Amino acid sequence: MKLHELSPAEGSAKAAWRKGRGAGSGNGKTAGKGHKGQNARSGGGVRPGFEGGQFPIYRTHPKRGFNNLFATKYAIVNVSDLEKFVDDSVIDIEVLMAAKVIRKPMDGVKVLGNGTLTKKLTVKAAAFSAAAKEKIEAAGGKAEEV
Repeated sequence: MKLHELSPAEGSAKAAWRKGRGAGSGNGKTAGKGHKGQNARSGGGVRPGFEGGQFPIYRTHPKRGFNNLFATKYAIVNVSDLEKFVDDSVIDIEVLMAAKVIRKPMDGVKVLGNGTLTKKLTVKAAAFSAAAKEKIEAAGGKAEEV
């Protein structure tokens, strides 16, 4: 099969409405463009963002900040949040979501060192802060990077 041989399933795609093909077509004469005006012409209409010559809003407002689309966004868990789990249990992303400690898995879980931990736990996460790793291991547990 070649690219030009592909077509949508029968009945799934509507045929394009043929505009300006006579009164009998139901879309003749002005072909849905009304009478006269800029939008009725052959070059019809204005570019997106054009406000009729008025100084456009996107030029009046300052450009601020930067959004890195490729940044890794972690779901954050503190060491104090792990205190609710039972001794000798394995904590991973599924367990944290089931216990409603985190809501979304995002790009993984990062454990931060805020609070104290007294239980021996095996924690599996994408990243650990140095303080968190230290506190988990001090309590007799393991910090495993997945």
